[in-house]
Amino acid sequence: MNLAVVLVSPKTPGNIGAAARAMLNMGARDLRLVAPRCDPLDSQAVAMAVHAEELLRSACVYPTLRDALADRDVSVGTSARVRADLAPPRHPSQVRPLVRAAAAPALVFGPEETGLVNSDLEQCQVTVRVPTGDYASLNLAQAVLLVCYEFLQAQDEVPASERKTATREEMEALYGHLHETMHLIGYTDAVRARHTLRLWRTMLDRALMSSAESRLFRGLLRQVEWKVRDAARRGTVEGRDGDGSV
Repeated sequence: MNLAVVLVSPKTPGNIGAAARAMLNMGARDLRLVAPRCDPLDSQAVAMAVHAEELLRSACVYPTLRDALADRDVSVGTSARVRADLAPPRHPSQVRPLVRAAAAPALVFGPEETGLVNSDLEQCQVTVRVPTGDYASLNLAQAVLLVCYEFLQAQDEVPASERKTATREEMEALYGHLHETMHLIGYTDAVRARHTLRLWRTMLDRALMSSAESRLFRGLLRQVEWKVRDAARRGTVEGRDGDGSV
């Protein structure tokens, strides 16, 4: 499986190296780092990676999570907390069929101190929580090891067919387009826009659109924009005051 492991803003080189080792243990080889706060090739990282040094050296560094997920079709965030406006985390085994059916899945981990923030989790279609005992504090490498095991090594029925879904870049472009259209037609305003868009993200991500379906949806948005602007030019409509928002 072409599983990418994405570490968002990792703080210490030792954690990066240990995470790389955990990946190699489970058969994952695509390590991606988003705005790391340390040198991923520091001697401590290399020492902790042990035989995964090559994985460290081939890791790609990205300025933003959106860039790191651009070519992925399914992204899975990790979180131990329930967040407002976002679906609650699920057990990794429940998400395993979705990941195994994907062509290019990604597994996303947040900074050691805070985990992923809401704006990161918004870019993930689903969130998982590693089940633990009462003491729920895992270090980064432990979390990588356990979730990679669930997705790559745990046994279950392999999906009979695969369906290629739109990449995260295609879906982020769709959400940007939807955001603009909602403002244009007065469906929402600056205060409520983020909350409203989160609800749309949850619904549309659950649909697992294909690339063609995402283009179809954006075609509808373009037609709506053209119709509103054409009517405005003709002076046949007046602006709305956001009364259609959620």
